[in-house]
Amino acid sequence: MKRPPLLVAILALSACTAPAIPADPFEASGELIAFSGGAIGARAACSTCHGTRGEGDGHLAPRLAGLDRGYAARQLEHFASGARRHPQMQWIARQLDMTARQKVVDHYAAMPGPALAANTSAASCTGARIYHEGLPARGIASCASCHGSDGGGNPGNPALSGQSAAYLAHQLNDWASGERYGDPAGAMTDISRALHRADRQAVADYAAHLRGGGDDRTVPATCLQTRRPDRPGGA
Repeated sequence: MKRPPLLVAILALSACTAPAIPADPFEASGELIAFSGGAIGARAACSTCHGTRGEGDGHLAPRLAGLDRGYAARQLEHFASGARRHPQMQWIARQLDMTARQKVVDHYAAMPGPALAANTSAASCTGARIYHEGLPARGIASCASCHGSDGGGNPGNPALSGQSAAYLAHQLNDWASGERYGDPAGAMTDISRALHRADRQAVADYAAHLRGGGDDRTVPATCLQTRRPDRPGGA
């Protein structure tokens, strides 16, 4: 019996159509990926290093809670491409597809940032002045001009408040050494290299104590009183 042409065409198309691949249940949400590692398994669970609330480990694993979506997604892309180096993070980023990366980024972006108590003890005056004023004599712009006077960041630049001083200093040293690169126009590379190592630590200590949340922070008055006009930056 000869089959109608339309039926033959339908059967031919159905034979060429690949069966739908079921979604991985461990990648149904960003929360599942964060806690289970998604399809990769527990070895890739974000919470192992970054904490159950995305708070970081207080040392070299940064806080992810409240991190800007665009910035976080770019960092995963940089890890995947090798533009940012970290063996564990490079391996994880390369295993996650774009959809999974976006889910986990959205999960952490929706989490509240850390509730930080006011800090009036002042990290060093050197760090405060570099953060808010920069060092014009060395061509160093202020950190506040990109990361906000409160350290809260913006869609183009990450928040620094709530990160550990150890993590921030480590990143500045990596920018300076060339271990980390890829920032627009090389701004972080230039700034970090123009700062002495002690200055990097001082500004990291200061930035780590900023609260975020729109506080209009400026150089503490006690630091202004110790300014010395005979030294670059008044230090």
